Amino acid sequence: MRLKRREFLARSIAGVGGILLGSAFTAAQEKQTAVFQPYEWVPLGKTKIKVTRVGFGTGMRGGNRQSNQTRLGKEKFEALLQASYERGVRLFDMADLYGTHPYVAGALKNMPRKDYVLVSKIWWRGGGIPEKERPDVDVIVQRFLKELNTDYIDLVLLHCVSSAAWPDDVSTHMDTLAKLKKKGVIRAHGVSCHGLEALQACVKEPWVDSVHARINPYAAQMDVRNIEEVPKVVEVLKALRRQGKAVIGMKLVGEGKFRDSDEKRDESVRYVLSTGCVDAMVVGFEKIEEIDDFAARVRKVPAGQEISRFEIRDSNFARVAAS
Repeated sequence: MRLKRREFLARSIAGVGGILLGSAFTAAQEKQTAVFQPYEWVPLGKTKIKVTRVGFGTGMRGGNRQSNQTRLGKEKFEALLQASYERGVRLFDMADLYGTHPYVAGALKNMPRKDYVLVSKIWWRGGGIPEKERPDVDVIVQRFLKELNTDYIDLVLLHCVSSAAWPDDVSTHMDTLAKLKKKGVIRAHGVSCHGLEALQACVKEPWVDSVHARINPYAAQMDVRNIEEVPKVVEVLKALRRQGKAVIGMKLVGEGKFRDSDEKRDESVRYVLSTGCVDAMVVGFEKIEEIDDFAARVRKVPAGQEISRFEIRDSNFARVAAS
């Protein structure tokens, strides 16, 4: 039988509606099943710098211009850095304390400078590096530029601030870094925090563009006494992000303490990403397998399903921590 014109139009519209509804449902399903990607480019707060979600930290057991990475030797360390680049890592975290500038420069010498992000840190405290006398920050940054064979450094941090009074302690250094930022020698500045009070002071300090903070759900190598206090750190980090200040998480593997626990590595990555408290993460990889392992764990975490404040406060991870 021939369909009447009105009936034909009605069925056609219903069919199109079904297709559209089906497409919307499929899109919703995809959104629900979307996961974090380790090498996705993400904004670093309001700095106008974009970084990959996972970065390479070069300071495992670092001090006196050495680290576990430099102790691999030039050939092995640079090969490891190049392998991370080939996989998609574009964020490289260094420090004067680690002595890793020449290795990173060597590994990336043939890569376009615009395609990766360099972070380094100034050791302003006593000890830690061979020199007893410390030149002015502008002199130090000029040395960094030569060691890294670059015209600019994306992010320079004052390394290891640990008290609430750090803005007073390093005010001269802050002023110099602000001038270097205006000149374009560096793109952003901030601090690496080793203390909850120091971290809290970052919230009130307008000079701060970016913060390196230790974060994992087990309080391992962190700035709190126990697991129950980890949510305090999360809330401070979230406050920083709400202000547009960048947060880069470190110690996600507890400085190697979780190497032998699949469960803890999974839970640490899930917790940090799900709380929404960091822009990016840096890990001190020592083997190619560790890069791939961490990336795989990032890809397990559903995106867009942030843990609530209630869950952060009340989740003590006792089942794992007790093991």
